[in-house]
Amino acid sequence: MTPDLRVKIAGVEFANPIMTASGCAGYGEELAELYPLSKLGALVTKSITRNPRQGHPPPRTVETPGGMLNAIGLANVGIDNFLKEKIPFLEKQKTKVIVNVAGSTIEEYVEVCSRLADCERVDMVELNISCPNVDEGGIEFGSNTMMTEKSVREVRQVFKRPIIAKLAPNVTSIVEIAKAAEQGGADALSMINSVIGTSVDINTWSPHLSNVTGGLTGPAIKPIALAMVNDVYDNCKLPIIGIGGITDYKDVVEFMLCGAVAVQVGTALFVDPTTPLKIVDGLKIYLKSKKLNSVADLVGKVKNR
Repeated sequence: MTPDLRVKIAGVEFANPIMTASGCAGYGEELAELYPLSKLGALVTKSITRNPRQGHPPPRTVETPGGMLNAIGLANVGIDNFLKEKIPFLEKQKTKVIVNVAGSTIEEYVEVCSRLADCERVDMVELNISCPNVDEGGIEFGSNTMMTEKSVREVRQVFKRPIIAKLAPNVTSIVEIAKAAEQGGADALSMINSVIGTSVDINTWSPHLSNVTGGLTGPAIKPIALAMVNDVYDNCKLPIIGIGGITDYKDVVEFMLCGAVAVQVGTALFVDPTTPLKIVDGLKIYLKSKKLNSVADLVGKVKNR
């Protein structure tokens, strides 16, 4: 019997637990030239804001040992262009669509999600609450429990389909932030976002990134992500989508054992865009070897609990 790779999150069924991570596959158009997006559990779009953004000037990515740093600056087409130019393409794709939403004020999150609520093709939204709230002096939404709860609660008023809160690791207690998102009405969590880092050119003595600091992603952050997923799973009831350094099926198994229901593949797509397909094949072989009928049988089964 072929193992069942289907998973459910907040009542939404996914063909398999493998998603793209926001910002790593654009709006899916380039990836669709390589293989049908139906091979994915879901496509997560790059962040969408109220207005178009150019992002930071180059250089805005740099390779590091075990990963990469990026400081893209939320470059995107804006909600108007997204609905007009990108949704027609996404409507033709036979996969779930999750739209990542960013903003510098709660009002911006609410406005963008309100527009997305009218678009049936959007199965879920993922709130990038690692953005600075300009009304609060640049404090990140996701670094404060009150702001996390309020941002999710306000979006909940205008978007009735499932809401995912994307959590950042650069906090005092990610468990408290997760509980705040749950209290605000989130349906699921995705974690973790990138870790803050920098890199310096020893010849010019200048940072490699124009923004000086950026988000560290890739295998270097996987142990951090696993520990946080494990901790939140033990202390929060919401389903978790694991992110951080996933390159093959073994990484996925680790995340699921620690409590993730699904995962997002990001940095690995820059190395090999077909990574999700290889992961799906690897998962099937692994589950057969363990005589497991469903990938859901892995969730939360790490033996420390």
